[in-house]
Amino acid sequence: MISPATIDEIKNRMDIVDVVGDYLTLKRSGSSYKALSPFTNEKTASFYVVPSKGIFKDFSSGKGGDCITFVMEVDGLSYLEALKYLAKKYGVEIIEEAQSDEAQEAQNKRDSLYILLNFAKESFQELLWESEEGKSIGLSYFKERGFTDESIKGFELGYTLSEWDHLLKATTAKGYRQELLAEAGLIVVKEEGKVYDRFRNRVIFPIHNVSGKVVAFGARMLGKDKKQPKYINSPETELYNKSRILYGLFQAKQDIRKEDNVYLVEGYTDVISMHQTGIRNVVSSSGTALTEEQIKLLKRYTENVTVIFDGDAAGIKASIRGIDMLLEGGLNVRAVALPEGEDPDSYAKQLGTSAFSHYIESESQDIIRFKTKLFLAEAKDDPVKKAGLIKDIVRSITKIDDPVKRTVYLKECSDLLGIAEAVLVAEQNKILIQLNRDKNKAGYQAGENLTPQDLLMAQPEAPEELDIMKVIELQEKESIRVLVNYGKSHITNHELVDEDLISYFLSEVEEIQFTNPVYKSILDIFKQKLHEGAIIDGDYLIQHGTEEIKREVVNLMTSKHEVSENWEKKFQIYIPKEEEQLRDVTYSNILRLKFRIVQHLIEEENRKLKEATNEDDIDILLDEINGLKKIEMSLAEFLGNVTVK
Repeated sequence: MISPATIDEIKNRMDIVDVVGDYLTLKRSGSSYKALSPFTNEKTASFYVVPSKGIFKDFSSGKGGDCITFVMEVDGLSYLEALKYLAKKYGVEIIEEAQSDEAQEAQNKRDSLYILLNFAKESFQELLWESEEGKSIGLSYFKERGFTDESIKGFELGYTLSEWDHLLKATTAKGYRQELLAEAGLIVVKEEGKVYDRFRNRVIFPIHNVSGKVVAFGARMLGKDKKQPKYINSPETELYNKSRILYGLFQAKQDIRKEDNVYLVEGYTDVISMHQTGIRNVVSSSGTALTEEQIKLLKRYTENVTVIFDGDAAGIKASIRGIDMLLEGGLNVRAVALPEGEDPDSYAKQLGTSAFSHYIESESQDIIRFKTKLFLAEAKDDPVKKAGLIKDIVRSITKIDDPVKRTVYLKECSDLLGIAEAVLVAEQNKILIQLNRDKNKAGYQAGENLTPQDLLMAQPEAPEELDIMKVIELQEKESIRVLVNYGKSHITNHELVDEDLISYFLSEVEEIQFTNPVYKSILDIFKQKLHEGAIIDGDYLIQHGTEEIKREVVNLMTSKHEVSENWEKKFQIYIPKEEEQLRDVTYSNILRLKFRIVQHLIEEENRKLKEATNEDDIDILLDEINGLKKIEMSLAEFLGNVTVK
């Protein structure tokens, strides 16, 4: 366990804008920064970074917290791993202390898996460069593919012997247990007890996570055994989820940011060959269909993707159907097809660096035009195929969230297909209406992604009866919001007596029982710390609260909106700041909470009155209701409300 002093040093040095900026493109918005969420496929930025508070809040997914939380969420790291990442980033020396047996065991296991996988990688590299079999078979293969020593070492390529248990023996000699080897995906354990290496007589492509640690391996067979698959990969493990990994991303991420574009290819060798041509902003989905997680991963670094298809018409048509996911993910997608029979690896070698780069740049076109031309060539003069093509193309266009882009694409497709634009628009609206219906069935809000231009109108819902308990909870939230944001502040009354806000707040809510358990817990912590002589605010809760409290405090400390500085600078319109009138804000919030509680009590008494049959009980209830009504009217007068109940 990392010592508290070391953790404090890391927290003192870390900068939320600096940390998040390593993953996302931040744009200033007032005193905050905005970006597209790395956790959802949103089209409008709802991810906020608040430098003054050192926190982020993603309104689309609900995630929020400090630098440590962000790194944990975005890279899928444990708390300890996130701390180590930040310590390395800011040059803080790690000093560790003892931790609980359970936590220590879990962390030791992950560390052991990383160490074991790294040992396997180094073993494979050593076999490639130093063993006779490795040099004559593995290294010769890579050289024949045109890979340079620099590329082979940069991607940490390796080789495995034809022996059944070479790695098993090597790791056992180092003291690694078979159970750990199996969990790392390095060995296969049969039910009858037979154990052997997963990778044998193959060249090895280590698979790295975004931090550069080896989490898995891809392996290519070099023999001609038709019973064996050409490529095999590690199984999914605690460290490796193939749907969340892109091969080459670790080596490419800086170039992707620099070029603001990523090339997406199919295989390991394609990535390496393109690196050798000087195109380094390239990744591979490793021959599997793209997943939402991979698309979100790409979107952290750029919104622009160029897909490079091998020169195989049938393969292109099979692969292109998955491209709609990129469009739906809010990415700008272009495509380029290589000549028949070529792939990025072979064509890069054939053309050379300069000519290949020029070809990729000059031949790429937006995915809708690319898809339309491709399918049009297939349909030719067949009216049935052409009708299907139109529906397919329009369905792809509807995946694009921007209505202006959709309009442009519909116009362009109208020209390419020789179909009236109005027909394409009508087909688009039919698809959008059906999508809207499907979303309603699935429980989504009607028309949440549709615009007036789509000619879609959602049916208004009947107004719901006011739920007073929800209103009370919202008012509790607003009261606690003031507390966590300004707990350490001081307020001044009309007699100019200075008082800390927390003491004033607690005195005013002394008789109120909060209904929301999280808000009640927050209030209890403030009371306890004040009893101990300490005055805290939201920052303390983010560092020391439960996960539930941390999430809620981040919500309460982050706002999507703020008053523009231009109101005062340009128009001389001064808007009083909340912190300048804390006493009034706190008092009015608590009064509103009391007002809603009284309304709830009136509702309860009225309910009892309807059920009462005894005249004495009725009289008592009427007296109580009248008394509560007077309190309600008195509070309403203070608040400037008009009561109608």
